[in-house]
Amino acid sequence: MRLPFLDRHDELSRLRKTLRRREGTLAILYGRRRCGKSRLLSEVLPRQAVYYVGDDREGSLQRAGLATEVARLLPGFARVTYPDWAALFDRFWEQAPPGTVLALDEFPALVFMAREIPSLLQKRLDHPAHRRLHLVLTGSSQRMMQGLMLDRSAPLYGRAAEILKIMPLQAGWIQKALHLRDATQAIEAYAVWGGIPRYWELAGEHPDLRTAISDLVLSPLGVLHDEPAGLLLDDLRDTAQAASILTLIGQGCHRLSEIAARLQKPATSLSRPLQRLTGLDLVRRDVPFGMHPRDAKRTLYHIADPFLRFWFRYVEPNRSRLEAQRVASVAAEVARSFNGHVGAVWEELARDSVPWLHCADREWKPARRWWGPGLDRRPLEIDVVAESEDGQALLVGEAKWSEATAGRALVQALRHKVERFPHIGARQVVLGLWLKAGPSRIDDVSVFTPGAVLRALR
Repeated sequence: MRLPFLDRHDELSRLRKTLRRREGTLAILYGRRRCGKSRLLSEVLPRQAVYYVGDDREGSLQRAGLATEVARLLPGFARVTYPDWAALFDRFWEQAPPGTVLALDEFPALVFMAREIPSLLQKRLDHPAHRRLHLVLTGSSQRMMQGLMLDRSAPLYGRAAEILKIMPLQAGWIQKALHLRDATQAIEAYAVWGGIPRYWELAGEHPDLRTAISDLVLSPLGVLHDEPAGLLLDDLRDTAQAASILTLIGQGCHRLSEIAARLQKPATSLSRPLQRLTGLDLVRRDVPFGMHPRDAKRTLYHIADPFLRFWFRYVEPNRSRLEAQRVASVAAEVARSFNGHVGAVWEELARDSVPWLHCADREWKPARRWWGPGLDRRPLEIDVVAESEDGQALLVGEAKWSEATAGRALVQALRHKVERFPHIGARQVVLGLWLKAGPSRIDDVSVFTPGAVLRALR
């Protein structure tokens, strides 16, 4: 199933503007694999372009492959055997018509086999006589791409006209992508596949979510059964430690002290690997509303991506059973606890939607959770807390993956939490509920259901 091209309007606009310049430019796209970098290139590249995907072959074979692609634009270009990359680039920059785009996809794979390539490209970008061609470099290894482009000592540092990090798509697009009429089904699908377009394509080839989960993820033959290993290999040298940390977080260890105790390591030794996982958007740091973002004592760690969270909850602890072809048994286990998994993702989507909902005719800052002792010193947790842009109001809400059969009881419980919440001050309080189904309001409390959240997250 091939998806229609979704969103990415800002990225398209910026790339097109860059590639229309008269003087040659450098544009860089990077981000996690399967997010749609190559698809974005296919939408933006003009006819007068050369597109080549780097791989793990020896340099001589890759030069021959690139020369073959160049020959589609410059007939006869591949009839020559190029002894090195300098010779190939020299001829291309001399013969390609002005405005030609050279797009090198999976650029880190090329550089891994030929470390001199960034310096060679830098010389051509800097040479006045060569500033008539455009260069686009993309890569899934965020660590290597950042090192090649963002490190001050790197040859290409400071030369890019555009550096775009391609992120997963917002949840609001999954309903259109998978042709789902029911917004509730869209939330459930997002709780498994997250915002990765390629996962959506694969899931769309199956009749329903349960079948897709079994065939793609749970089955040892599934395309996504070992997906986390590839993601970690793209960016981390020590994948064993990263996988161990993700496994423990997936099993419910959210505090640094808990993770360190389970690994039998000092907490200080885990700061850097956790920082790296956070920088790769694989792990998210949470601190309570109103607390400084660097408050280490109150920090909780969560797996940021819904698919990885699903995988480390259901696949990692059941690998032996799945290898023994007990797929149906694990699938039944998934079905029994699936609402709990969806509920955690729904809570995050509720917070993500807040700045776009215009609740109570106000604009709201990004929402966060709050946990800690209430005014009565008893433990208190609130799912959604956000301050208005003018600082005069506070939105306080709860997110439950359930229907509003006990709506008034939820409202009463929420009001009681507000009475115990220590961060109200003199601000007006606006209440909200995020529910699987229900009316638009319960008494004076706004209710947001999947359809409203998905419309906000587009």
